[in-house]
Amino acid sequence: MTTPTASCRPPAPPTATAPAVAPAPRWARRAAHAVALCALPSGLWRIAMASGVHVGYSDQVLRDAFGIPGWGIAYVVGLAVVSELAALFPLLLVSDRWQPLRPRTLAALAWTASALTVAFALWQLVVLFTVESQSYLSGTAETVWAFFFGPLAAVPFLLTAVTWSYSRRRRA
Repeated sequence: MTTPTASCRPPAPPTATAPAVAPAPRWARRAAHAVALCALPSGLWRIAMASGVHVGYSDQVLRDAFGIPGWGIAYVVGLAVVSELAALFPLLLVSDRWQPLRPRTLAALAWTASALTVAFALWQLVVLFTVESQSYLSGTAETVWAFFFGPLAAVPFLLTAVTWSYSRRRRA
């Protein structure tokens, strides 16, 4: 009786060695998670509004301006879901396990998203200081709204920092 030897085993498949990429720095990982957390309060506020929780709008304003109850519920909840999904994008830039796109493509997409968020933030500042808008909120409700939407002001800075870190590590 013979025993199998190592030479009878099929050869191991060749392993492709990808160039080693430095892991994302701790500050970049924290900033990517902070983007998702910054979007969370506004999403919760929108879901509360769609659920009928009094968030400072009168029933007439909810009905006339937002279509709640009605199609406005789907719009407001959909907006909350889409904004939170978009806020998860920076996590791709710090992930070592999964890269859905080539590094250069992902870097280009990240820089585009970063530029759009910066432009949108600047546009909101211009609107805030130049246009007399009616928010339908007053007093305490306006303060609560600002508390829930205030963290979104950090998103352009955080996303730009994470994008810069990704581009620097990937040399894209």
